[in-house]
Amino acid sequence: MTVQTIDLLKTPTDLKKLLSFVTKGNEVLLTEGSKPVARVLPMVTTETVRVPGLHAGAIWTSDDFDAPLPDKFWTGQQ
Repeated sequence: MTVQTIDLLKTPTDLKKLLSFVTKGNEVLLTEGSKPVARVLPMVTTETVRVPGLHAGAIWTSDDFDAPLPDKFWTGQQ
């Protein structure tokens, strides 16, 4: 991965050229003088396939899941 440093105070930045550089797997460090202010990195995406039923039985829902909560819950009483 190549890292390119761009000083925003000295160099006008063309966003299309910057994104083209980054989408090729490179990194851009944006600075104001010697102070780094941002880093632009390529997005890392994974194509994970979700498998239904993989963790069957790991989660359960109680029978009264959607029942109204008691008044003492809303008033903060014990």
